[in-house]
Amino acid sequence: MRAVIFILIVAIIAIIAAVATGFLDISQTRQAKAPEVTATRNGVTAKGGQAPAFDVETGSVKVGSKPATVKVPQVVVEKPGQNQAAAAVNNAQ
Repeated sequence: MRAVIFILIVAIIAIIAAVATGFLDISQTRQAKAPEVTATRNGVTAKGGQAPAFDVETGSVKVGSKPATVKVPQVVVEKPGQNQAAAAVNNAQ
């Protein structure tokens, strides 16, 4: 039960963030109308109402690639004897 509530909270926060950033635009295109309910001695009758209608526009995310030049570091592996000789020369200086 806690997991379901947590998922609902995260979904609501995501929708609020999408509307706040302009990624999601919701506008109502048709007003809601409540049904007409009448009560008589014979019972209750209801005549249909109208559900609201909404127009939802979402932003788009474009993913692509472009050519780029990237410098890659060069890795040099030396044998242990060469490292010790170079370190001795550097320490002597």
